[in-house]
Amino acid sequence: MQRPSNEPLLSSSMSSWDCMLPGPPSKNNGGAADLSAGGLLAYAAGSSLCIVDINSMQLVFTFPLPPHPSSAGTNAAASLSPFITAVRWSPLPLPHHLLENSSSHLLLSVGDRHGRISLIDFRLKSTLLHFDTSNSSSSKLGIQDLCWIQVRPDSWALGVISGSSLLSLYNTTTGRCFFKYDASPEYFACLRRDPFDARRFCALGLKGFLLSVKLLGDSENDVILQELQIRADTSELQRLERDSSGSSTNNGAPALAVFPNYVVKFTFSPHWKHVIFVGFPRELVVFDLQYQSVLSSAGLPRGCGKFLEVLPDANTEVLYCAHLDGKLSTWRRKEGEQVHMMCLMEELIPSIGTTVPSPSVLAVAISQSDSTLQSIRKLCSDASSIDLDFDNPFDFREESRIISKTHLISISDDGKIWKWLLTAEGSGDAQKDIAQKDKVTEVGKVPVPESESSTEVMSTNDPILDAITQSDETYSNYNHHSSPASIQEEVSFKTSLVGQLHLLSSTVTMLAVPSPSLTATLARGGNSPAVAVPLVALGTQSGMIDVIDISANAVASSFSVHSSVVRGLRWLGNSRLVSFSYTQGSEKTGGYINRLVVTCLRSGLNRTFRVLQKPERAPIRALRASSSGRYLLILFRDAPVEVWAMTKTPIMLRSLALPFTVLEWTLPTVPRPAQNKVSKSSSFLSRDHAPTRTSSPTKASSTDSKEAGGDGSQEEFSESFAFALVNGALGVFEVHGRRIRDFKPKWPSSSFVSSDGLITAMAYRLPHVVMGDRSGNIRWWDVTTGQSSSFNTHREGVRRIKFSPVVPGDRSRGRIAVLFYDNTFSVFDLDSSDPLVNALLQPQFPGTLVLELDWLPLRTEKNDPLVLCIAGADSSFRLIEVNVSDQKMGFIPQARSVKERFRPLPLSSPILLPTPHALALRMILQIGVKPMWFNTFSTTMNKTHSHIPGTPSSGDLRSYMLDSPRVGDSAVLEMLLKVLEPYREEGCLLDDQRVRLYASLVNKGFAARLAFSAAVFGESMEALFWLQLPQALKHMIHKLVNKSQKGPQPAVTPEIDEASMLSRISSKGKSMPGGGKKNPLGNGQLRLMAFEQAELWECASERIPWHEKLESEEAIQNHIHELVSVGNLEGAISLLLSTPPESSYFYANALQAVALSSAVSKSLLELSVKVVAANMVRTDRSLSGTHLLCAVGRYQEACSQLQDAGCWTDAATLAATHLKGSDYARVLQRWAEHVHHAEHNIWRALILYVAAGALQEALAALREAQLPDTAAMFIFACHEILDEFLSIPDFDESDSSTKSNKLDLPGLNPENEDVIAVGEYYGQYQRKLVHLCMDSQPYSD
Repeated sequence: MQRPSNEPLLSSSMSSWDCMLPGPPSKNNGGAADLSAGGLLAYAAGSSLCIVDINSMQLVFTFPLPPHPSSAGTNAAASLSPFITAVRWSPLPLPHHLLENSSSHLLLSVGDRHGRISLIDFRLKSTLLHFDTSNSSSSKLGIQDLCWIQVRPDSWALGVISGSSLLSLYNTTTGRCFFKYDASPEYFACLRRDPFDARRFCALGLKGFLLSVKLLGDSENDVILQELQIRADTSELQRLERDSSGSSTNNGAPALAVFPNYVVKFTFSPHWKHVIFVGFPRELVVFDLQYQSVLSSAGLPRGCGKFLEVLPDANTEVLYCAHLDGKLSTWRRKEGEQVHMMCLMEELIPSIGTTVPSPSVLAVAISQSDSTLQSIRKLCSDASSIDLDFDNPFDFREESRIISKTHLISISDDGKIWKWLLTAEGSGDAQKDIAQKDKVTEVGKVPVPESESSTEVMSTNDPILDAITQSDETYSNYNHHSSPASIQEEVSFKTSLVGQLHLLSSTVTMLAVPSPSLTATLARGGNSPAVAVPLVALGTQSGMIDVIDISANAVASSFSVHSSVVRGLRWLGNSRLVSFSYTQGSEKTGGYINRLVVTCLRSGLNRTFRVLQKPERAPIRALRASSSGRYLLILFRDAPVEVWAMTKTPIMLRSLALPFTVLEWTLPTVPRPAQNKVSKSSSFLSRDHAPTRTSSPTKASSTDSKEAGGDGSQEEFSESFAFALVNGALGVFEVHGRRIRDFKPKWPSSSFVSSDGLITAMAYRLPHVVMGDRSGNIRWWDVTTGQSSSFNTHREGVRRIKFSPVVPGDRSRGRIAVLFYDNTFSVFDLDSSDPLVNALLQPQFPGTLVLELDWLPLRTEKNDPLVLCIAGADSSFRLIEVNVSDQKMGFIPQARSVKERFRPLPLSSPILLPTPHALALRMILQIGVKPMWFNTFSTTMNKTHSHIPGTPSSGDLRSYMLDSPRVGDSAVLEMLLKVLEPYREEGCLLDDQRVRLYASLVNKGFAARLAFSAAVFGESMEALFWLQLPQALKHMIHKLVNKSQKGPQPAVTPEIDEASMLSRISSKGKSMPGGGKKNPLGNGQLRLMAFEQAELWECASERIPWHEKLESEEAIQNHIHELVSVGNLEGAISLLLSTPPESSYFYANALQAVALSSAVSKSLLELSVKVVAANMVRTDRSLSGTHLLCAVGRYQEACSQLQDAGCWTDAATLAATHLKGSDYARVLQRWAEHVHHAEHNIWRALILYVAAGALQEALAALREAQLPDTAAMFIFACHEILDEFLSIPDFDESDSSTKSNKLDLPGLNPENEDVIAVGEYYGQYQRKLVHLCMDSQPYSD
């Protein structure tokens, strides 16, 4: 293939083939891992980025980080890819606009140890952008952490910690840095984004320095900083600093490199705004950013390892903390306080079946999608008929007690990815009561007395969170000890191992491929010839042997064979391996202890042979096994070579006391036509055939003078090996049974023997011997004719030479792959008149060096590709396809797979589909498809939803759609179903757990289906919006029909005192703190979408006790503000009067106390207080003026002032306490506009718009955000909810006139021009989507 002269033979975009296995991650990667909301785990392993689907626990793709463009042209060592130290998925949602050249949303930001930052496009499998770090002081300073921050609705910045103390902000479109902050001498530890405000993030230092940053734009002037300090014990850190101060290598290095065992991490609470959880090495601190104070701290008990990571559970108010010693602790919040107590400690590395010493846990991540799916199940699905899965043996347990299920992923340094199911269970009776009350409250809308009111329990059974890959023996432990707090309900926690992905276990040291000849028989006896299998064996530094299945790109099995480095590895036929290692003897005895082991792949047994009682003088240097697997040569350092017959019990035939430098057995030759009949089945490498049975040209040695006898005795066969001696002499010996004799080859001319270079490598396939020496010369010799030739590679010494596999039709000598001592390789065509001219020179494999290589011996036809197996210095294993056209050799310019990859389970991850196909599936799920359409891959599936026959294309696929009112063009839906048919047949759309959840809610209306489809694609905020939309719309409809919620309402008086306000709150079914049974672990992420007055008031009330013990003047002022907001004027007055006279707040507090007292005593001081309040607001930056307005009942003005001051949540709390009707709606609508335009959180803004009755503004926001399909779904969902509301049987008779006259939603009237436009545009959108789907290639693995 012609290629521009300046283009490398192996460009970074196509680096290797689709088949690559990463090496194990290490501490040098700094625990770099990130789990996306769509269920894709990205983690760093050496200099490679690995993507794993956690639903099926399968490796999706491995991306070797290419060298930075700035390193082009430098020497090999300088252009190596450094360790990846930070990884973050972009938070971009699935793009809805149908642009052909739209950028992918599956982007990853990656930072490495040299301070370089890249943006990687997962779909293109290439680097999209290299950030400009060249002109900054962060160059060559390793990256500690990364964080995406929202700047505008469609624009994100990247926060970066470089080196020890430099925080930089980059534009993700241009890659330019626009802000820097140096915190030296502090060491920055990590960055996290605020889940309540995507413009805000925090950076935490090892010594407790906390930098809060908010971005209003992407320029230096748009950055707002706030510096805080968290008290922490830093005595250990100071000692470590003293110890490392003398090291020059630590100058400017990031914390993960300087203090690898001193980890400080923090996370934002997903339930409470402004609250963060900080894990210092031996202390867990709860910190309030608003109060700038520590709310609580808890030390680790003696014997517990230091904290490694702090992870919040979005379902419940529980923290999971990973520890450096490989344990996981569970911390539960004490009710009414921000105090967390440890209630469970578990092992993340089970002690059974692990090596000694035990592997280390490097990183942990918690699933974000579980919480959203549980909320959907709780609110939408009808779980009564679908809970139990009687085909699943793991489902027989008391599911009614389960409060929450969450998946946790841990990564260990032995190449394993562990999947854990974390379960919280309550006492059965209490959970039943809560569930019963929830059912009555939600379905029947019966008012609940205060003493019995409760929030909804998280869920009962949740089949969607059961593991797909259940392990044979579930590793689990229970903890039935309740929290010491008597007010808390007893909750037990359980940790179960439900899945594991095993990748390469250690640094690769050896590579071996099977290439058996026809003389190799099956291990179980008989005379059937052994076929070449699609397996590759890798020896590792830890003594393990990993066997790779090429067809699945996975580790098929792993054997613990040696206790030290595997130094040699060879196949014996296709089912046995022989390997060796050695250790030095004791100081007293000296010598070496050689260990030789034969491993049977079928039985897994390891058999040692040649076991000696005493250490030997010489260690083993290498092993050479014949292609039949019958003979083995053992080469020693400065000792005779031993020849062994590898029978069931190996026998040493004899030793050869010659000064050998290299020895190689002959490879199988081109089979004769009669022999080729063996391999008539479809080729493994063929792209046109299904992989029914793998076979290869299992070829006989051309020295076989006879066919195999009936008894299969060894004496019938002979095999030969070529060798070179120290003096440069060459020779060929033949082994016939137990006899070894000279092959008597025809010698080349005398000038052929080299005098200037020691022969270091050899390859032998009759009749050709190819040799390489330490001067870089390559020589070949025909042992039957004596012909010979040589050429110089102008490279360093030759380390390995490997003949490519040959098939009928190939030319005689073929091609060789040559590995040099500088760890680079080349491919030469020996049939060419000038091998150097037509050589495939590969001076540097992109990003890494090559340790070992060999050809994959599965080629059966001339048109099959040549594939090289590569073991990289980064411990990765890769396959490289070589283009073997007659004109020119070269690597193919794009990644191609030899065949469709075999997977034990389909990748049921919709996020992986091409964008048009993903949008098609999303549309089908939204409009509603019958669950029987899905073809799920599981035997535990409900029989009604299990495999269905493939539907003929001529049939009407529209019958699979629901009979609900048609949305859009029905012909479009049929086309989309046809597009998705290949995925459906493979079971690649949804796994059976999600299909069951969808089946339970598919008839629950648009909102439920919309929430489910958003959650499936990882868009949790959108899913929460659809979940809350029915409640928000009903809240608005109640106002429209002048119908308050059921239950007795007290008479409203102009002055609402504390008692009447509490009565009003309790009459809405909400309990006071501690007033009734609640879900013991909180309400999950639905708190993010709170809009009802009772919800906002209760949330604010629960925070008040956390701050009672804070004594600073600023904290007291904030506390007074909270008390006034919730209507507790007496508490505020008491706190104000307790102010000491020397306080600078004394006079202001006294004035507030007098004014508030007058409000309680109903004195009329409105005019004077209003004047004082205006003056105080004008001259004082405090919120005192707002409090005075509250004192005289001017709540609307007080809310406006709070909103002007940026206290949006406080304004909403105040309004929820004192306002209602249109006054409350005005506050909500202004809040919605702020959330939409300033915070860029469209889903939270939409809920507020709907609750405020501003449906037209909500629709306009969706159109402005270029979400045409969502705008149409919003209209349909609102009308459906309205119809459902009007059809409620207990709708009052007094409202029959309203019911008879169809109630129209303001702004969403079907005759409205905007509504008509949205409908028309949606039809165009559907048609455009069909065209894009037809043009897009299906996702192939």
